[in-house]
Amino acid sequence: MRTELRVTGFGGQGIILAGYVIGKAAAVYDGKQATMVQSYGPEARGSACSSQVIVDTEKILYPYIRRMDVLLAMSQEGFDKFAAMLDQEAILLFDEDLVEFDAPPSVKVFKGVPATRIAEDLGRVMVANIAMLGFFASQTDIISTTAMKKAVLSSVPKGTGDLNLNAFEKGFHHQPAEIPVGAGA
Repeated sequence: MRTELRVTGFGGQGIILAGYVIGKAAAVYDGKQATMVQSYGPEARGSACSSQVIVDTEKILYPYIRRMDVLLAMSQEGFDKFAAMLDQEAILLFDEDLVEFDAPPSVKVFKGVPATRIAEDLGRVMVANIAMLGFFASQTDIISTTAMKKAVLSSVPKGTGDLNLNAFEKGFHHQPAEIPVGAGA
């Protein structure tokens, strides 16, 4: 089953790492195929960036997404840039404190998580991306939760494993408010 997704936000949020963790979880720990392509502005920190990830049970012959099944949006600029590319019945997951919008009509599911607020409450805003990955794992069945946790632990700096797992768990267990279809965040 092929899934094409994009993680977007601004430089410094760990967007590229989030895409890397998703791909690693799929390919190394879940026995699937995965590709990741990254892009970011020349300014790096503060400018828009994104990771394109494809996860499939079959061999992936083309590494760029053609349709977007899932969008993880961690900034308004990233959402604005990529929301129009969402496929019919796509899933939109977003940082509810940083992204406001009118739901694109093609989006089937859209739910928010206060990923940045979770990270701030943990004392390290740098783990907002991991909180978002926990939320992603809880809202989709693309990759197993066990594989995601293993990929997080093997990808973050030594000595930060407990903090990152805590952020993952808080994102995973977040219960988003129900948003009526056709309403924005």
